[in-house]
Amino acid sequence: MSTKTETGDFSGKLLIAMPGMGDQRFEHSVIYMCAHSPEGGMGLIINKPSLDLKFEDLLKQLKIPAGDGAKGTQIYFGGPVEHGRGFVLHTSDYAANRSTMKVDDRFGMTATLDILQDIARGAGPESSLMALGYSGWGPGQLEGEIQRNGWLTCDASPEIVFARDSGSKWGAALKSLGVDPLTLSPSAGHA
Repeated sequence: MSTKTETGDFSGKLLIAMPGMGDQRFEHSVIYMCAHSPEGGMGLIINKPSLDLKFEDLLKQLKIPAGDGAKGTQIYFGGPVEHGRGFVLHTSDYAANRSTMKVDDRFGMTATLDILQDIARGAGPESSLMALGYSGWGPGQLEGEIQRNGWLTCDASPEIVFARDSGSKWGAALKSLGVDPLTLSPSAGHA
């Protein structure tokens, strides 16, 4: 199902958590991989919105005026590493000088205050999502989890990544591979 090899680069791909992977923090998660190399990987969970933190409240805490662009921006739980650090995954139409990491031709990630200011005043990217924390892997760790059937991988599309209905992203990512979520079993088998 994955087009990448076990030592391939998963940057710009989606990781889809398999049932029964064994880590509750990632149950039914879809992770956008911002970076992956032999040194490890970094990604953001894109389908677990924060229920207790609103973008407008974050702007107020950071003393950023909340303009019309602040309405409707959702904050997500990006992963269990560095909960207090914010990351904005966005379309490639936005770049903040050297602080934007271009992942591919469709996606970029910015982790500086200037993007929050731009989003708040309506001058940010066409589509974005804000994540607190990130998901990280050491050398070879992600490849091992994929070999043990913890994750499926697929191409990332803006339609899945920035979909308003966070609850539909896991099923949509699976369906992009031709997999019906109802057919997945939490117990993995190996031939």
